[in-house]
Amino acid sequence: MAERRIFDRMGTAQSATVAVLDVGKTNVKLNAVTASGTIAETVSVPNPVLATGPWKHHDLKTLSDWVFDRLAGLAKRHPLETFVSSGHGSGGVLVGPDPDDGDGTALPMIDYEQHLPEDIRDRYTPLSGSFFDRGSAMMHAATHQARQMFWMQQAEPKAFARARWFLGVPQYWAWRLSGVAVSEATVLGAQSHLWNVAEGRWSPIVASQGWARLLPPFAKAWQAVGSIRPALARRYGLPEGMTVLAGIHDSSANFYRYQAAGFDEATVVSTGTWIVALSGRTPLAHLDERRGMTCNSDVEGRPVGGVLTMGGREFTHIVGKDEGHLNADPTIVSRMIERGTMALPSFGDDDGLFPGSASKGHFAGPAPKDAAERKAMAVLYTALLTVECLDALDSSGRVILDGSFLRDPLYASLVSALRPRGDTVANLDSYGVASGTALLAHHGTRLSRAAIALQKPPAFQHPPAELAAYLHRWQGLARQSARTLFSSRHERSTS
Repeated sequence: MAERRIFDRMGTAQSATVAVLDVGKTNVKLNAVTASGTIAETVSVPNPVLATGPWKHHDLKTLSDWVFDRLAGLAKRHPLETFVSSGHGSGGVLVGPDPDDGDGTALPMIDYEQHLPEDIRDRYTPLSGSFFDRGSAMMHAATHQARQMFWMQQAEPKAFARARWFLGVPQYWAWRLSGVAVSEATVLGAQSHLWNVAEGRWSPIVASQGWARLLPPFAKAWQAVGSIRPALARRYGLPEGMTVLAGIHDSSANFYRYQAAGFDEATVVSTGTWIVALSGRTPLAHLDERRGMTCNSDVEGRPVGGVLTMGGREFTHIVGKDEGHLNADPTIVSRMIERGTMALPSFGDDDGLFPGSASKGHFAGPAPKDAAERKAMAVLYTALLTVECLDALDSSGRVILDGSFLRDPLYASLVSALRPRGDTVANLDSYGVASGTALLAHHGTRLSRAAIALQKPPAFQHPPAELAAYLHRWQGLARQSARTLFSSRHERSTS
């Protein structure tokens, strides 16, 4: 493939191809991406998890071999000069001093969906600080890097004491390639419970537990931390001298893509396992931890209001295992609205926007009776959850939808119809995280705004008054049910 080249303000040639490692909870993708954010090639693999040892953990040894081998392969087909990783914010890696010592870990990387031992959960809670110290409410299972560190420290104190660094997922891969350890604001601002984004300081738990020695100095997501280690390059046939950037949280990378395109005022909704809505315009005073709201960070370290809920898991609970690949039928959705069928939260083990609702999900009205109705209900329900996220952020202006939910054309149409006074657009490009991550390679030197193709969703044909009434009733039932469940659970816990 011929190399495309652009020029910075000084007239210096910039490589147009960046290697982007996108580490998700379920799958890992390695991409060759042009400087404009266009995907040239992608290879992917499931993110392996092992059940052996002190806890379920990611198999970083197997994954490392795959990453380095596939990176060498991409380098033979594309002129790669820069490597940068994105990753989910719910995991961290405790490492030793040597990135060549096996997978480099001091203890296995905890699978954040594993349930915590009860005593660890109870002892951790009073140490975690205020809402802004945490950046979120207490979420399910082993989510939060600080909670994982606490578990490791209590369960394996000797190994923990010998460790050198605790790194976010993207920074682990930067360290493996370059040997340089850094911290980064978007990753620590993704509900790690380690970094107070609003005040720009470490959370109190860092000092109280003596963890400052494990947290390396900060680097910006776009900053070069070093070059690929010569020994690693020789072993795998990687390009010697490849520049390694610090790396970024995946949802923040997607948000950055729109910032780079000039959409600073928009609320961005990324969809997949999680619905993640981010807005740089939401006042911090509006953030309510009881409703799944978060205080994130953008690439400059500035606070970003957020809200998240496990919409993808909710979708799967409703659809079941026999959905096939059919799209939701607008006629069926209209029929279910007319007869008052509703899915009420929450079907998974996370409260999301509705405190006390975890595992209490149910249907109101006639339940869906076949696969087509379940699919229609699932798409309608996730659209309702999305609108609830936007209402929580007080987002009345432009909203940009992207991610896997857009595979069903009706999702964006429903979100648009449910918020008729807002401007709702969709980006059908399914590689937002990789594109945004690649754009970091030319942060500050880009001569023009990044190009993004946004589309207005097709209109959902249903009487607006009926749709508004359905939304109002759903919000009332969902919120009332959550309040009742939350109050009941709180009374039991204090009795």
